[in-house]
Amino acid sequence: MLLGLSLTLTACSAHKRDLRSKPYVKEVFTMGTYIKITSYDKGHEKDIAAALAIAKDYDKKTSVNQSGSELDEVNDQAGIKPVKVSKSVYKLLKEAYDYSDEQTGFDMMIGAISSLWHIGFDDARKPSQSEIDQVLPLVSYRLIKFDDKKQTVYITQKGAQIDLGAITKGYVSDRMTDYLKEHGVTTAIVDLGSSSLSLIGHSYRGDDQPWTIGIKDPNKEVSTQVGLLEAQDESVSTSGIYERFLKVDGKIYPHLLNPKTGYPFDNDIQSVTIVSKKGVDGDALSTTIFSLGTKKGYEFVEQHKNIEAIFVDKDSKVYVSKNLKERFEIDKKSEYQLGDIADLK
Repeated sequence: MLLGLSLTLTACSAHKRDLRSKPYVKEVFTMGTYIKITSYDKGHEKDIAAALAIAKDYDKKTSVNQSGSELDEVNDQAGIKPVKVSKSVYKLLKEAYDYSDEQTGFDMMIGAISSLWHIGFDDARKPSQSEIDQVLPLVSYRLIKFDDKKQTVYITQKGAQIDLGAITKGYVSDRMTDYLKEHGVTTAIVDLGSSSLSLIGHSYRGDDQPWTIGIKDPNKEVSTQVGLLEAQDESVSTSGIYERFLKVDGKIYPHLLNPKTGYPFDNDIQSVTIVSKKGVDGDALSTTIFSLGTKKGYEFVEQHKNIEAIFVDKDSKVYVSKNLKERFEIDKKSEYQLGDIADLK
């Protein structure tokens, strides 16, 4: 599956470190995608296996498409009773709630809508307006109640559903990255399906050399790049209308759903790439920023510290937040041009 980021491991000069001459690469299929760790450190094979096991554990506990998961039980007991969950799932749910509370465009209770559309699955379809109208009142993070002492989660309205698809990858990448760093890994990439990357340290080519990330061209079905981004010790997350979508009567419906309307977001953005210190920020905020459109999304980024963004719009223009301009270079072979945010209305 071709998603938002392609990785180009390039740097300008070599510097001696206790690294492998060739990377150690290990991957597993979980969370609906291939999760891969590429490490240049010697002697950390067991740590890498343990980090990948973290992703498998979260998938087992939080997948809404896997019978027996803790999240499935919480949804099944909606309007009936609270459900005690594991500590790891409880922390994830509380974090998702905080983002739902503070940001626009993201609601952890989008499940009643996402299960109707089911975009990305064989049974995906465009629901009727009456179906959407019926479940829209169930899309509200205010319907979920937490009990910190008992570590229970309760959805107060029957039929309401949690769906953490817009935040789990970023959250899990942080847990994996923290684990690897705690166990001495210094030079690695944690890759969750290419749409969410976590970069540990500098490039393998030198202590002061960043990794180089290729930002995928959303109009191409091959690994063509819009441009190259330099990054280190950061997370890079991309959301786009090309990732998963449903096509009905010639119209494209992307998987990013608006909790206010029940329909996919429809604006001028093709893709947005968020650069942040934490993967969970990039994952959740990419949805928020996507919901705003290019101009308002750009303004949102400029008003918030510790996040930067690259926007690709439907007019083949690329808009780069101020603090990334020195780190991003557009691919001269591409059809894209850098745009001036002041030109947008």
